[in-house]
Amino acid sequence: MDPVSRDLDRETGHPWPEREATADLQTQMGDMQIAGGEDMLLDEYDVVDEKQDVAEITPEGSTDEPTEPLADDYAAMKERVLPKLPDLEPEFETTYTWHIENYRSLTRKERGPKFECGGHPWRILLFPFGNNVEYASLYLEQAHEDDDKPKEGWYACVQFTLVMWNKTDSSIYSCHTANHRFNAEESDWGFTRFSELRKMFAAQWDGAGRPMVEHDAVNVTAYVRIYKDPTGVLWHSFENYNSKKETGMVGLKNQGATCYLNSLLQSLYFTNAFRKAIYRIPTEHETEKKNSAWALQRLFYLLQTSEDAVSTQELTHSFGWETRHIFEQQDVQELSRILMDRMEVRMKGTDAENALNKMFVGKMKTYISCIHVEYESSRIEDFWDIQLNVSGNRNLDDSFRDYVQVETMDGENKYFAEGHGLQDARKGVIFESFPQVLHLQLKRFEYDINRDAMMKVNDRYEFPEVFDATPYLSEGADRSEPYLYQLHGVLVHSGDLTAGHYYAFLKPAIDGHFYKFDDDKVIRATLKEALEENFGGDYANGINGAGVRNPYTRTLSTKRSMSAYMLVYIRKSREKDILVDVTEDDTPTHLARQLDEERAALEKRRKEREEQHLYLHIHVVTDDNFKAYQGFDLTSWDTDSNTPSSPQMYRVLKNSTVGDFTRTVAESLQVPPEQARLWAMVNRQNKTIRPDQPLPDLNMTITEAYSRFSTRDKPFRLWVETATTIKDGQALWPNVNPSPAMAAPILIFLKHFNPDDQTLKGVGHVYMRKTSKVAEMIPAIQQLMGWSPSRDPASMSSPPSSGLPSPPYSTPSAGVCLYEEIKHSMIEPMKAKATLQQAEIQDGDIVCFQRALPEMEASAIASTGRYTDAREFYDYLMNRIMVRFSPKLAPEHEGSVFDLALSRKMSYDQFSAKVGEYLKVDPTHLRFSTVLASTGKPKAPIRRGQASTLAQMLMPALGTYANANQRPDQLFYEVLEMSISELETKRNMRVTWLPEGVMKEEPMDVLAPKNGLVQDLIPLIQRKVNLSEEDVSMLRIFETHQCRIGKELDPKTIIASIPDYAVLYAELVPEEERIASDEDRAIYAFHFDKEPAKTHGVPFKFVIKPRELFKDTRERLSKRTGIKGKQFDKLKFAITQRSAYSRPTYLNDEDELYALASRADDQLGLDHVNRTRLFPGKGDSIFIR
Repeated sequence: MDPVSRDLDRETGHPWPEREATADLQTQMGDMQIAGGEDMLLDEYDVVDEKQDVAEITPEGSTDEPTEPLADDYAAMKERVLPKLPDLEPEFETTYTWHIENYRSLTRKERGPKFECGGHPWRILLFPFGNNVEYASLYLEQAHEDDDKPKEGWYACVQFTLVMWNKTDSSIYSCHTANHRFNAEESDWGFTRFSELRKMFAAQWDGAGRPMVEHDAVNVTAYVRIYKDPTGVLWHSFENYNSKKETGMVGLKNQGATCYLNSLLQSLYFTNAFRKAIYRIPTEHETEKKNSAWALQRLFYLLQTSEDAVSTQELTHSFGWETRHIFEQQDVQELSRILMDRMEVRMKGTDAENALNKMFVGKMKTYISCIHVEYESSRIEDFWDIQLNVSGNRNLDDSFRDYVQVETMDGENKYFAEGHGLQDARKGVIFESFPQVLHLQLKRFEYDINRDAMMKVNDRYEFPEVFDATPYLSEGADRSEPYLYQLHGVLVHSGDLTAGHYYAFLKPAIDGHFYKFDDDKVIRATLKEALEENFGGDYANGINGAGVRNPYTRTLSTKRSMSAYMLVYIRKSREKDILVDVTEDDTPTHLARQLDEERAALEKRRKEREEQHLYLHIHVVTDDNFKAYQGFDLTSWDTDSNTPSSPQMYRVLKNSTVGDFTRTVAESLQVPPEQARLWAMVNRQNKTIRPDQPLPDLNMTITEAYSRFSTRDKPFRLWVETATTIKDGQALWPNVNPSPAMAAPILIFLKHFNPDDQTLKGVGHVYMRKTSKVAEMIPAIQQLMGWSPSRDPASMSSPPSSGLPSPPYSTPSAGVCLYEEIKHSMIEPMKAKATLQQAEIQDGDIVCFQRALPEMEASAIASTGRYTDAREFYDYLMNRIMVRFSPKLAPEHEGSVFDLALSRKMSYDQFSAKVGEYLKVDPTHLRFSTVLASTGKPKAPIRRGQASTLAQMLMPALGTYANANQRPDQLFYEVLEMSISELETKRNMRVTWLPEGVMKEEPMDVLAPKNGLVQDLIPLIQRKVNLSEEDVSMLRIFETHQCRIGKELDPKTIIASIPDYAVLYAELVPEEERIASDEDRAIYAFHFDKEPAKTHGVPFKFVIKPRELFKDTRERLSKRTGIKGKQFDKLKFAITQRSAYSRPTYLNDEDELYALASRADDQLGLDHVNRTRLFPGKGDSIFIR
């Protein structure tokens, strides 16, 4: 359906979902889609797809309006309404007419008689009064019945026209044409709005003097042509398309904007020798996600073995890419080179060493050869790919001729040949050899000076299937083997600079076909689709001169938006070596083993999910977990399950019994089931989780136990007690429910705080009677700890009741301090003479103890920043945070990135001391910076003097500027040459050193005294760039603002007077300035792009001489700036004033700059393109970790 018809449908309120039915190959119709379908309101036993009108196609090359044939002249009519499609081969065709009588008496839906075409039955389907519209609806339908179904996978690519015509006057007719791939799922196709009912029954049809339906009769003729399918996907809708089934290959999933990566990876994968080389990299013992070689091996293996499209997430993760990199399209050539470099590094010292070099590397010679004397300067370099100009060239040979074009150096551009002086010379590039696999990068994107922007070059550019590179070799090149290359791959970009899509056409086998690799789809392609349709240029047949709509930019264009940007050629004599079969023996065995294990684990998890309703997860904590744990309660329920303190998680059938589960737990503890008892743990109101009571009935089911002893929607948590008293093989458990109740023993858990080791860990549990005094726990503690009894076993040191003490420090025999761990924020000392009932101790409570310390020992511990009192240590645990420290400037190496457990309450000096202790450096020389969450890069350094805690440094108050986008668990560190206090007296100055004119910049940071002078900067710069004392005397430092010189800095200038926003440059005063005459004058020069306000680059000071023509001044400017050759020729020069809005006066070769630049504020402007802004939206340069 043409765009107008589609809009009309929308205006009348009928939402017609579109279906694809391409009227021609993309060559003829581009991306235009015609025909469509909707769901019809039919009887539920009879479903037919609705169809829409389609555009009528004028045959290519027709100019004059042809004479209209009559509808009963079938041969002429077929030629008129059903023109053959180019590039497709018809297989069968037929014509059939259905004579319809008693039109007004027809039912809602009528099917015509069957007719045959291509060995299959067809018929016309008619909705005489419309398929829910005010139009007659006509369709072509394949007429297989239930007892005569076609074989599975049957389809037919059909071009057809339906013509409705007056039975009496065959000059009155209406027709519509469509193409469709008929199959079992899409068995009918046509036109829901074929002809308006009102017009059909009107007295006149388009002024013909009679109606379309006359005497209640009308004819419908079907012209049907079936085409051969050259690729197997002609007019395919790609619904439920299976790449593996259709082609034997699978695609790659697009993560967001990774289609450019997918096309490159598929190209490398089907360069079989490359794949084999990657497999030869030893990775069996380096299977980690940061290993890009291992990730690439896995990706290639999955492409070999998977049934579905493969994800590239593992690979991009190994590159170190974040989410933002996934949504940035990057340069394929740059990515290819970086990937090759990384793989080359990984291949060093292995069997695969130099494999990539042999495959992809050629040699070229850059030369300058004198014409009149025998002298040549040349350099031979390796190349991995060749960048060829598209603009101005018609084909690949034109680009190569342009590449090796010889430039003559004569006149003012003569070459200085050592020993021969200035000589006429020829300068150029020639190839010494080409690689086995030749990667050609076509420069489809380049700067358009008229638009002042990067643009895509959509010009037609042809490349052959077989390319002869011999003409571009040097005379001395080895020609023993022909340099004929077979096209292997065409990487395509469709769209423009700002929006587009990448895909590839590849030929995996030597004598095979091309296939289109479009992300997750792999489709058979014709040679024309791979070559000619990617030449670019104008469409062969535009649509009414309006162009074709680009599917990515949604704009109309007469030029093709899809064009090749990279070509892969393989040397014909080496094709069998490059496209060698990759067998199972070539694949690393550990890849298959790892993937099998992962698939088994996935299958296990899938099965577990399906059976999840039958099972309950139970977390069980043991005494060993308690003893290994440092923290609050008995254990942490959120830690990694692999740590010794983590509770064991069991997956238990809900209908099993408590006794069954007890046996399972006892087996894992390697104790008899009779010696294990399970306690239910409860969530107390004070946010703690403690054992409450043992499970009383071993015969109850797990479901009953969960409903009775756990909180709904909470995990079922248990503590397993192992018997300590055994008689005749049976456990003797304390009776927790005696009579009277006062005699009931209480289960108490004990923790020990060790000030020496700074640990707080469980040591076990004891049973005490409610009437027992607190001090009576001490003998049990001494027994558990192996301490010798004190002279007074009941002795106990009681810390002061108010505030944290200088801890209670006496000799070990003098006593033990006891504290009750009530909750995380409440650790209370216990009174020795109080009973446990008075202390409100109950089952599952935790008592912490520590040995009392002598005062000297306590002072020594405290002086090292450690804790001497259990309550202080509990406070540390409550405020503990794991912080990751990474080096800010030095590259990461083993041990340079580390994690420390710190307290949120620590000051700068306290946590700096901890880091200094770890790094074994003076903590006063450490400086820290916060981390930008979005990029992982450093933010501003943390000021040492600020009175804030670590928590405030990591997580500033909400709403403050510092809080924005900051990591709360990471810091960068620097080890400084001086202390922080000394550093605070310095000012960091960024100075850019200019060693060669203005073309080379070397930024440096120097620390100068805040109250110093500019002369204090000079020795610092001298050390940085290694200047001699003579050079130091010629050093000049100048200050710039907005890329213009503000002023030259006098050595006596106070550093504090230099504004922070100023940019400083340092250079040696040029020789011509040092030897300038009294008549000579200096002028400030700067760079701008078209307008003086659009400044860029490095400004400079330049000497101008009286009576010197500007053509001579230009030569001195070239020497002063370091800009030479074609780049310098593109510069325009103008006199302008310091004001940003002054109008530039451009200079000619015959002008005298000295005379024209007479005003004090005159400056020299160099007008040329600011290349730093050509890609304003481009992200960071692509990288692979």
